[in-house]
Amino acid sequence: MTATPTPRVTIKDVAARAGVSKGAVSLAFNRKPGLSEATRDRIFAAARELGWSPSTTARTLAGSRVDVVGLAVCRPARLLGLEPFYMEFISGVESVLVERSCSLLLRLVRSPDEETGLMESWWRGRQIGGSILVDFRADDPRPAVAERLGLPVVAVGHPSLTGGLTSVWTDDATAVTEAVRYLAALGHRRIARVGGAAALGHTSIRTTAFDEAVGALEPAARAWQVATDFSGDAGARATRSLLTAAPGDRPTAIVYDNDIMAVAGLSVAAEMGLRVPDDVSLLAWDDSQLCRLTHPTLSAMSHDVHGFGAEVARTLFGVITGEGPGSHPVPTPVLTPRGSTAPPRSPRMD
Repeated sequence: MTATPTPRVTIKDVAARAGVSKGAVSLAFNRKPGLSEATRDRIFAAARELGWSPSTTARTLAGSRVDVVGLAVCRPARLLGLEPFYMEFISGVESVLVERSCSLLLRLVRSPDEETGLMESWWRGRQIGGSILVDFRADDPRPAVAERLGLPVVAVGHPSLTGGLTSVWTDDATAVTEAVRYLAALGHRRIARVGGAAALGHTSIRTTAFDEAVGALEPAARAWQVATDFSGDAGARATRSLLTAAPGDRPTAIVYDNDIMAVAGLSVAAEMGLRVPDDVSLLAWDDSQLCRLTHPTLSAMSHDVHGFGAEVARTLFGVITGEGPGSHPVPTPVLTPRGSTAPPRSPRMD
C-alpha cells in the first residue's frame, strides 16, 4: 500500500497558524516595516513550529539577501580562534539569527580599507541584508561608506566613535574606573594595565579612563600602561616587562584587557617565582570560562558577552525594519572578585 505523501507546508499555513495574512508573513521574513515586534515574533514562532522557511531563490530575486547578515573582523585567524570574547559574541549573534532563519557571513580582513571594499561588494552583490561593524578606530571610514551605500548596519562601539550609526556598546570608562577603585580599596598604589591595540577606539577610551582613575587616587598612585595585540604571547611579554623591575618599582596589581592575556600573565608570575595574589594581584576582562579554570581563579570585570551579541543582532533587525530601539548601551561590566586579587603584602609605597 502506497503511503500518503505529507502535504507541503506553505506560507498560507504559517499565516493561518499565526493568525495573520500571507502578506504579513512576507513582510516579516523580508524585514519590511508595517508589523509590530509581537506580530513578527508570532509569525517566526509559527514558521518554526511548522518547519517552514521562505524560498531563498524567491527572496533573492525580490531584492537583497535579507536572510544573510555580514560580519567582518580585522584580526588574524589564529588569534580569533583563541579569543573567547569573539566566540561568545558570535554565538550570541547566531542565537538570534537562527530564530529568524538567517545565516551569518563571517570574513576576516587585514585592514579597514579591505573591509570597506567588502561591504560594498556584499551590498551591491545582494549577498547580505545588513551588517555588524566592530572594532572602531578614530576617523573610521566605515560609517561614511555605510551611509553612501544605504547599507543597514549596527555599530558595536561607543557613539563617539561610530559616526552617527545606530550603536550598541558597553561603558568601558565606568568599568575601568570601577576596576581601579577596587584595587585601590585593597590598598594597591602601583597599578598597571595591559591593554589592547592602541589604534582601537575602545582601547583609547579605556586608556584615558585608567589614567584619570589612577590620577584621582589619594594618596597618589603610580601607573603603567602597555599596548598589545590582545594575544596571550603579547600579554606574557607585557607582564614579564612589568614584573622584571625591582620590587619597589613594579606594580602590585595588573588589569588586563582580556582574559587570554590575564591567563598568560598568571603563568608568567609563576615562572618568575611570584605568588598570586600575595606578590601581585591580577584582574581580567570579559570573564569567560578561562577565568574559572585557573589556579587561583581569576578576578574579572564580568559581562554577558553572549547576550551582548544577541542584543546587537536584534538591534540590526530593528534597523532593517525601521522599528528598532536605536542606539543604546548594554549593561556595564561588573567586578567579580576571585582568588587572584587581594591586598598587597605591604600597602605603603616602597
